[in-house]
Amino acid sequence: MALLQESNTLVGLVLLLCMTLEVSSHSSHMQYTPPNVTHFTDLFSPVSISQGFSTFFGGSNIKLLNNGSYANLALDKSSGSGLASKNKYYYGFFSAAIKLPAGLSSGVVVAFYMSNADTYPHNHDEIDIELLGHDKRNDWVLQTNVYANGSVSTGREEKFYLWFDPTEQHHHYSIIWNSHHTVFLVDNVPLREFIHNSAFSSVYPSKPMSLYATIWDGSEWATHGGKYPVNYKYAPFVVSFAEMEMTGCIYNPSAASCSNKAGPSTLDPVEGQEFVKLSKDQSVAMDWARRKLMFYSYCNDRARFKVLPPECK
Repeated sequence: MALLQESNTLVGLVLLLCMTLEVSSHSSHMQYTPPNVTHFTDLFSPVSISQGFSTFFGGSNIKLLNNGSYANLALDKSSGSGLASKNKYYYGFFSAAIKLPAGLSSGVVVAFYMSNADTYPHNHDEIDIELLGHDKRNDWVLQTNVYANGSVSTGREEKFYLWFDPTEQHHHYSIIWNSHHTVFLVDNVPLREFIHNSAFSSVYPSKPMSLYATIWDGSEWATHGGKYPVNYKYAPFVVSFAEMEMTGCIYNPSAASCSNKAGPSTLDPVEGQEFVKLSKDQSVAMDWARRKLMFYSYCNDRARFKVLPPECK
């Protein structure tokens, strides 16, 4: 009897350990407290979505709220949906406060990105923040990517977990893009810096781009390489966009140069001192994010790249 009780106790401990590990794998990264950094998102005023954006696709799945300061974008069986900025930009600071769909969201992709595929269909640039839905055991994943001149097959992806539940409230997702570097930030914490180098100029986006906010079906690749497709039993999947910020150099095709709406002050994200390079605190914060939250970088993918891209060196 004692042996049976000991056996049952052992089984119970194993089951408890398995449950603990499952919970831990799901939420351990949410226990982190990020370092304090400058809040770039406080430096610029949001633009009205209704004034700054037009419908990209799926108009019936787009709902503007609070006089156009918020937009709910939905994905259902009929379509995803998306917004595109009315202006094209040649460098600047771009940000959105995003609240992701709750519940099982495998295969769902929410994207906040810049692209000029409409103008350069065979030679386009992109700067991507993609939020990839989760299955029952894993959280939303943030994927960043940069490519230029149509080099889509190269792919420069890096993937991160988040230190919070992105479905509970809005969080800021931001891009700095200028001639010095491209930086990806979440709640003002830099996750990745892509330093511009004239030796590898073909790597970096250099043509004017539009800003996009979308939700769509990425079943073929998004969750564990397409292992878990979108389950429309849980549709519609609704993402909320707010506090859209677009500050920088507005491209004017009829002029030799673009219109720099930020002005020559230090708050200029194109050439302002704060935006030319990361501060010491920002560098420390980025090191924290990459150590704690990054789980994939193309620069460590020897199976994919027999010879690593030159900027990895």
